[in-house]
Amino acid sequence: MKPSDEMPKLRMAPVETPEELAHRTEREQRALELQRESKLEQSLAPFRVGSVGYLNAVPLTRGLEEEIVLATPAKLAELLQKDELDAGLVSITEVLFNNRYDILDGIAIASLGEVKSVFLAHRRPVEEIKEVFCDTASLTSVNLLRVLLAERGLHPEFAPLPDYATAAQRDYVLLIGDPAINFVRGPHEHEILDLGAAWVELTSLPFVYAVWALRRGVENAQLRRQLREARDFGLDTLDSIIRDRAEYDYDFRKDYLGWHIHYHLGADEKRGVAKFVELLRKHGLGPVYEPKFVV
Repeated sequence: MKPSDEMPKLRMAPVETPEELAHRTEREQRALELQRESKLEQSLAPFRVGSVGYLNAVPLTRGLEEEIVLATPAKLAELLQKDELDAGLVSITEVLFNNRYDILDGIAIASLGEVKSVFLAHRRPVEEIKEVFCDTASLTSVNLLRVLLAERGLHPEFAPLPDYATAAQRDYVLLIGDPAINFVRGPHEHEILDLGAAWVELTSLPFVYAVWALRRGVENAQLRRQLREARDFGLDTLDSIIRDRAEYDYDFRKDYLGWHIHYHLGADEKRGVAKFVELLRKHGLGPVYEPKFVV
């Protein structure tokens, strides 16, 4: 065979180092994330959707951030009641106390045990409680504490907390969300009764804090699909959220979002909701309506 007739030699791709492989994988993953994010952009129109601005809600609105109204749970409930929103990530009691919403099945903010961001801070024994100052942004936390205390035979008065700056001066104060995390991570003289842990101790069930409430009577199949896709995107990229968010430190975000909070609404969570309904009725906190779930 003449030299010109020889088969061309195959050229081998250069071998990647572990670092180069990791960087390439990261770039490819980021490209896929950007593609999914772009599909979600401008996807909510014409629906009006609201969510809370707390860290624990971030995985449920991944890719929809620019389209969502951010407000406290109480404000979101007000907007829903005025039909100014078609869906809102609201306290579970907003749905249980108002027979005008459906719950998007499968999605929730829940915990099975210590939740870290809903608690009673107390400087004196819980058994001596006569008055609780509370953040009124979430009726769920207020009513959960009412139920937990009533089960112990305790029926204190509840008063609005004027502002978080005075929380450390109160003997008994109910705090929620990011301000609660700020309180417990700062200097204080209080013991902490985590309501998620107390609920599991009482019932052995998860507690559901918030759900997607959908305005009944509105055709919203597309909206339900988009909210599920946003949740799936958020959970698929949870490591990125934990790494990139600025709130607190990395170890706390990993522990809080990766362990204490979960985002599914399954059979156990529904049993937890049913138990909450039962105890709300038992202690005269209502009227309470049966929840209606839509896929």
